[in-house]
Amino acid sequence: MINIQDLIRPTIKALKPYSSARDEFQGNSDDMVFLDANENPFENGVNRYPDPQQRTVKSLLSKIKGIPEQNILLGNGSDEVLDLIFRAFCEPNQDNVITLPPTYGMYSVLANVNAIEIKSVQLDDDFQPKVDAILNTANSQSKLLFLCSPNNPTANSFEAKSIESLVNKFKGIVVIDEAYIDFSNKESWLTRLHDFPNLIVTQTLSKAYGMAGIRLGICYASEEIISVLNRIKPPYNVNELTQQKAISQLEQQKLTQQQVSDILKQRDLLIANLESVDYISKIYPSDANFVLAKVDNATKRYNQLIEKGIVIRNRTTQPGCENCLRFTIGTSEENEKLIKTLLLISKS
Repeated sequence: MINIQDLIRPTIKALKPYSSARDEFQGNSDDMVFLDANENPFENGVNRYPDPQQRTVKSLLSKIKGIPEQNILLGNGSDEVLDLIFRAFCEPNQDNVITLPPTYGMYSVLANVNAIEIKSVQLDDDFQPKVDAILNTANSQSKLLFLCSPNNPTANSFEAKSIESLVNKFKGIVVIDEAYIDFSNKESWLTRLHDFPNLIVTQTLSKAYGMAGIRLGICYASEEIISVLNRIKPPYNVNELTQQKAISQLEQQKLTQQQVSDILKQRDLLIANLESVDYISKIYPSDANFVLAKVDNATKRYNQLIEKGIVIRNRTTQPGCENCLRFTIGTSEENEKLIKTLLLISKS
């Protein structure tokens, strides 16, 4: 069994967290006169500081996901959540983290920002984790292992048996990034959260919920880990407007489910049409709201699409993704324009 306390940085253990005015007053706010936070008293909807613990948002997420509120932390986008994890568990210029390229690039950026060594173990030819190689690469200073599943930019999910083996055998914290889980028919690792004390699952409202603009990331973990992250997060890290919009959207589950269903239908249609494009040699399986495809010349095809007014992502520089393009699933009209354009430029 892993002792989480042994993984926390000593300075974080000793840290006395900042206590904001809204943290200190926990009573009923009805008919109360608030003169504690040096706020402007004239009401305009945002003159008061937001709830530092985002209780209403967490309550809705708790009901939707079946996870207790004390196992949830919210951040200013998933990137803030990931940064907090680095700060809590990784000692600068001493510890290391393990990433599995090709994968989400912010893991490496945040490691560099926090002066943490990166140990990379490239995914195999099927974009699956090399379990033995990962465990052999890890050492006593390996504090975090990042598993992006469904993976960005490859769109596939990792095999459950591989993930379970890594969570059981890795001696640090395993972070499973599930930003795209709503587009997959695979079960979320939230269902196993209480089985593994060293497991963190991150999700977001940017993809399936269509709220990339409000920047709200979600961390699910043991109460012990959430408590540590709460100690070091900024007191008002999720603003009032973000909380209000999140509440409004989370209360419309049928709308979200319908949009996800539409995206999945469009994904299947796009894949079927991509198969008729002669310079596409391979279409990778997708559990996300995007498709990765190998072409004859990724840079050439990317530039041709730009000239036709369509912006996609050229992933040819990523390990294992030579001459690969990433297509996000758009509306039916946008996807139709993409297919017509791909067929048109096949003649050039």
